[in-house]
Amino acid sequence: MHSISFRIAILGKVAATAVLAYICSSACAASEISDAYHMNTLIGRGINVGNALEAPTEGEWGVTIEDKFFTIIDDARFDSVRIAVCWSAHAGSHYPYSIDPAFFERIDTVLDQALSRGGAVILTMHHYNELYDDPSAHIDRFLAIWKQISERYKERPLKLVFEPLNEPHNNLGAPTWNKLIKSVLDVIRVTNPDRFLVFGPVNYNGVRQLESLELPEDDRHIIAMFHYYLPYTFTHQGAHWAAGSNEWLGTKWTGSDAEKQAVNDDFDYAKNWGEAHDRPMMIGEFGAHSKADMESRARWTKYVADSAIAHGFGFTYWDFCAEYFGAYDPGKEAWHKGLLGALKARHEIA
Repeated sequence: MHSISFRIAILGKVAATAVLAYICSSACAASEISDAYHMNTLIGRGINVGNALEAPTEGEWGVTIEDKFFTIIDDARFDSVRIAVCWSAHAGSHYPYSIDPAFFERIDTVLDQALSRGGAVILTMHHYNELYDDPSAHIDRFLAIWKQISERYKERPLKLVFEPLNEPHNNLGAPTWNKLIKSVLDVIRVTNPDRFLVFGPVNYNGVRQLESLELPEDDRHIIAMFHYYLPYTFTHQGAHWAAGSNEWLGTKWTGSDAEKQAVNDDFDYAKNWGEAHDRPMMIGEFGAHSKADMESRARWTKYVADSAIAHGFGFTYWDFCAEYFGAYDPGKEAWHKGLLGALKARHEIA
């Protein structure tokens, strides 16, 4: 969030001249974000703010977003934030599927807080479980929700990125998802012709599912994305939602040659896919559960983060302060230094 080039890219056109005179030499010039690759570099090393607006009701999962969150994230020199939102819990069940005005106002406030720090902000749709389970019955509602979101935020700067659906899975398979990508793009492009969007593949955005992802060739304002929680027996040991996870307790990640090679193979696959399709790549989520030992968590996180950057991927780590995966402890009002250091290895640690 501290990059001068980033701040130049997202300045409003009216105020740009005056502010640029202050922060740049005379050689600097205002410019919009040039393309999806440029946008991906601005996402850079980012972090998710989850378990708040993605819950059915904010606070229900232990996190309520405070303005200071974004100050803390900015002070730690992260480049971007990804805000997880469960829109379907706040939209009508019948046409026109109106989003609750009070909820929209809450999102307005959070976006104002996040965008004011100057970094990229990814706005997602999380946990539309009905769509995952019965796609045909919810396509119209899904598109109507995005029509409302797109209309409301069409004047926001291009540093606001839309992610139409997190982790498609269950009955939302690749053929249906690829068709739905085209449909939601048609809806969003009516009001946001230049907005950058993020799409990932099915099976929870699994990296090896990229081969099933089809993105419209004529829309180049798209960043391809995958999630990375491998090896799952390490990252999800003790996770109550993962069957058999207690059997994995005590699993370590030592950074052996074989362990590193597994990451490299997955990232080489993603990079090659991106190059073949001329798409920038990012990792929308990665993290290891708090029941893993901190040394292993920090070691794995650092290797994944640095390998992502080395492969040309932007990333947003899961998560800021949520239970189990958080890099920041809101009770102690302090970062877990091992995780912060792992994520921000190229920056001064706050």
